[in-house]
Amino acid sequence: MYKFDNNSPLYIQLYEQMKNEIKNVLKAGVKLPSIRKVANDYKLSKTTVQTAYNQLCCEGYIQSFEKSGYYVCEEIYQKFNSQIENKKDEIKEEKNYKINFFPASLDKNSFPKQTWLKLYNKVVKEDVHYGVYSNFQGDYELRKEIKKYLLNSRAVICNTEQIVITNGFSNSMFLLANILKKISNKVAIESPGYRVARKVFELSSFEINAIPINKDGLDLNFLEKSDSKILYTTPSHQFPTGITMPIANRIKLINWAKNNDAFIIEDDYDSELSYYNRPIPSMQSLENSDRVIYLGTFSKALSPALRVSYIVLPNCLLNIYHDVFDFVFSQVPIDIQKTLTLFLKEGYWEKHLRKIRNSNRKKHNLMKEYLKSYLKNEIKILREGSGLNFLIKPLVNIDLEKLEKRAQEKDVKIYFKEFFNLEKVVALGFGGFEEFEIENAIKTFSEIWFKVKRIQ
Repeated sequence: MYKFDNNSPLYIQLYEQMKNEIKNVLKAGVKLPSIRKVANDYKLSKTTVQTAYNQLCCEGYIQSFEKSGYYVCEEIYQKFNSQIENKKDEIKEEKNYKINFFPASLDKNSFPKQTWLKLYNKVVKEDVHYGVYSNFQGDYELRKEIKKYLLNSRAVICNTEQIVITNGFSNSMFLLANILKKISNKVAIESPGYRVARKVFELSSFEINAIPINKDGLDLNFLEKSDSKILYTTPSHQFPTGITMPIANRIKLINWAKNNDAFIIEDDYDSELSYYNRPIPSMQSLENSDRVIYLGTFSKALSPALRVSYIVLPNCLLNIYHDVFDFVFSQVPIDIQKTLTLFLKEGYWEKHLRKIRNSNRKKHNLMKEYLKSYLKNEIKILREGSGLNFLIKPLVNIDLEKLEKRAQEKDVKIYFKEFFNLEKVVALGFGGFEEFEIENAIKTFSEIWFKVKRIQ
């Protein structure tokens, strides 16, 4: 029996009730009552019933056969429904841990919410035209502000036309993979290195040459022996080891690119968050090289949720970029781009950077202090001094798989294999914590650590 009220159109009420009946009661192939019968039984107009049946047909719940009537679709919905139920058993929802050492988080109070809201309201009211597509390389004024910032902070030399605004790091890498595929299908990548970069090139069918890391960063001798025409590197602060490539090696690397008609992708992922030294100039700035593709992001210092990154392409690659991506518009919402433009233009970005550096420097130092206090000679700190995390290497025998499992049981999330291919190394992020939370986080981690050691 169907029931009706005055809260919504009758055809919608009938459609919803019939759909529910099909999903939960009726079997495939069952014939439905005629439009005339439903109309008579429930004192509805034929038009109301016909409209409900049409919607069910449109969505694939029922099908119509001429001179025969309407039937529940043969197994279509039931199979689909059973697949959904099976998936429910397979899929585990992401857990919200009490303590999460995610290596690239910012705490919830770090974002300049009031300033951003003020600027956002201003651009929406005065400056955003929602009726047109935005520039496919990104808002021109935003690219102009990024150009100024990069010149002052990283000595990056470029013009506005070389900058492309992207929807985060992976979007940048997919874009570059499609551009560089026109040049070569072989790419050299640091090992250990950033797993996401490698994954993008693998998905784009590149042949990967893994280049080892030594005390000076990328092993140039090993690179010279490869036949790669493309290199992905993090020279200012190698991920995940934290090594800074010396200036002499940077120049050698640029000469390698020139001599081999190759291109270098310089990922400057955390240049704003340096705690011991001033950020060193970018490799792109050396010798005014047109062989370096520069990557930057606003994720590490402003917000990973906004998904705003950028590429600085050499002039010699612009024609390929325009040919390959002549159909793509910017994937960053225009209101976000214009708000960020004002954020840079009116000086809020520099002010925010000073604040975020100071805040994360304190967290960095606190976590280092507590790691030494609670774990003492159990670990060696491999990576420190910038970014949003530490890398620690156990100096004792401990099963990291068991450590991870035990931590999850205690509502703690650690990371040791998700981002890089280093063995026996744990990443402990500090950026997502408030200062007062760090000691408890490390204390809890150390308690789990020593318990796993005792029982393994």
